[in-house]
Formats: sequence, structure tokens, C-alpha cells
Amino acid sequence: MQDLLTVTGLVLKAEPIGEYDKRVVILTKERGKLAAFARGARKPNSRLLAPSCPFSFGQFSLYAGRNSYTLTEASISNYFEALRKDFEGACYGMYFLEICDHCTRENNDERELLKLLYQSLRALCVSSIPQKLVRYIFEIRTVVINGEFPGIPDESKWLDSTRYAIRHITAAPVEKLYTFTVSPPVLGELKQLSDFYRKRFLNEPFNSLQMLDLL
Repeated sequence: MQDLLTVTGLVLKAEPIGEYDKRVVILTKERGKLAAFARGARKPNSRLLAPSCPFSFGQFSLYAGRNSYTLTEASISNYFEALRKDFEGACYGMYFLEICDHCTRENNDERELLKLLYQSLRALCVSSIPQKLVRYIFEIRTVVINGEFPGIPDESKWLDSTRYAIRHITAAPVEKLYTFTVSPPVLGELKQLSDFYRKRFLNEPFNSLQMLDLL
């Protein structure tokens, strides 16, 4: 008999397979990134229809086959419904999911990136936090988690508040990341720095980033 594996995670992407099935990619606390087939998940009455959509966070029960996992049950604690109703927020969220899909691997310890993703999606749903600021924090902290953060280039050229913000972004607990806002000049400098880090360390043609650039 196949063993049942229960993991806590967040659906990064889903794609149709055949007439009624889906292939989902889940970033999990226990096993890193996993791909699984959700049989019949595209049927209107399927119990896996909503849980197999991107942004779904909760517990997932999987059977491990010889070459793949099969999703059998899910208990979702957060669908991030606010993002589904906010086109711009959803675009930022999909960009975060795409970065996590690019940066993570199966059986790696991806707990810190999963925590960052979850807290960043929550921050996107808070109207008082600028979504651009959430993006820059997410990009910079992802580089830190990947172990590639090189420090602040030409440190003396930036505003004191920008340097303070970078130190907070790189060192604060993930749960404390989105507890501040910045002035427009500092936001502009954070954009320059996050662009530098992204192009150097996350240099991918992210499809969702192209959509963000049009907003």
C-alpha cells in the first residue's frame, strides 16, 4: 500500500492535464517544492477544484508514486481571496509565485522562502502598505535567503533611510518585514537596489514581471 504524505504548503502554479486533471506545484515546509497530479480537479463538483488553484495555502495529502505524487485531499486555511479580487495585487502575487518556483527545489529546506512568500502575500492584501514596497522587500529578502546578498553597492551614495531600510529587510524576522513604510525618495532608491539584485541574482525572463511593467 502506498504511504500517505501530509505536507503544509502553498500552491505556486497549476496547469491543465488532459480533460479533467491538473498538475500542481506546491512549495512545502517539509519537502521543498513538489509537483503532484490532481485527478478530476477541473470538474465543477471536484473537492480539489479550489485547493488546486494558485495562492491556496494549507495542508495537502499526497500519495507518492514511482515517478510522481497524487494529490488526494486538501484542507485550505487561506485562499488569499483579496488578491483574487485585486488585479494589480494578483499580478504582484503571481510574480512572487513565479520567483519561488524558479528558486526552489524538491527535498530542499525551503521553509524560510515559504514563510517569506506567505507573509508577502498577506502584505499585498493590506491597503496601507504600498504594493511596490512589498515587491522590493520580497525581491531583496529572496536574494538574502538564497545566500547571495552582496551587501549595499556604493553604500555612501544612498540616503541614510535607504541604508536603514536595507538593513531591516536583510536582517529582521520575516514576520517583522512589513512593519514600516518609506518616503517616495527612499522607495525610488529601494527600486534601484532591488532591480540591481534581481538582475544579478534572479536573472530570469519572468512572464509575470512583464505584466507588472505594463501597470
